[in-house]
Amino acid sequence: MIDTTVNIGSMRLKNPVLVASGTFGYGDETLELVDVSKLGGIVTKSLTLKPRDGNLPPRIVETACGMLNSIGLANIGVKNFIEEKLPLLRELNTSIIVNIAGNTIEEYEELLTVLEDQSGIDAYEINVSCPNVKEGGLAFGTKCNTTAEITRRVRKLTAKPIIIKLTPNVTRISEFAVAVEAEGADAVSVMNTLVGIAVDVKTQKPKLSTVTGGLSGPAIKPVALAKVYEVFKSVKIPIIGLGGIMNWADAIEFMLIGAKAVQVGTANFIDPAIGIKIADGIKQYCVDRRIAHVVELVGALKI
Repeated sequence: MIDTTVNIGSMRLKNPVLVASGTFGYGDETLELVDVSKLGGIVTKSLTLKPRDGNLPPRIVETACGMLNSIGLANIGVKNFIEEKLPLLRELNTSIIVNIAGNTIEEYEELLTVLEDQSGIDAYEINVSCPNVKEGGLAFGTKCNTTAEITRRVRKLTAKPIIIKLTPNVTRISEFAVAVEAEGADAVSVMNTLVGIAVDVKTQKPKLSTVTGGLSGPAIKPVALAKVYEVFKSVKIPIIGLGGIMNWADAIEFMLIGAKAVQVGTANFIDPAIGIKIADGIKQYCVDRRIAHVVELVGALKI
């Protein structure tokens, strides 16, 4: 028997594979397609205090080996989430991690306070790193003192695991990881999307309405691996690795360089069940190599 469980703070995942925020909706849209009980957990689409329409289209563009998005945190708002989505999520046999985002530090606090009154939430992922909103987002995530302050403030409001989602669009991502660890974060998600642009040479205009957007997909995997490795050498808290994971071998790479869990993002748009296939692949890899517990892979890179 292979033990596939991993702990992120006080949260115990049945396996190390999560679906990333913004790529799996609120977890209810794919229930007829995917047995979510076979996932380690679901990270919900980012929630804000009030509903957001997001950016104007076009806001998704396919690129070579990837995708640019400029959704702009479009979401139904926390009140509608609690009324319309959370009752079903409570019934799912998997961990539920709610991703939250705010325009101000006070909004993060208010969001978490509202959600703390609800059952069925296992952890929070704090999005301080979205590159395609005009307020908050990347402006927070590229300032180490602000990222630390958000962590300190939300830490006081809950005993549940706090996961800070870090941006790669900084000089040293490890400095941010160290800062949030010092303020009580239970884990970090490494990494969010890279800033990118796509241009239509026929019209000589940008392909996204916002000009820039967040680049995801297999094109960014080598960068994501390097960022996870940098953070792993700097902190003791768990790292959740993401960025271009398309199959089980990609996930194993992230674990070998230090990720305790992984998130599958863009690949969900191709195959909503890819997370389950990746979890099965990780387990089979352990069977083939006689690895008793999946956490033995974490940081096992041979240099």
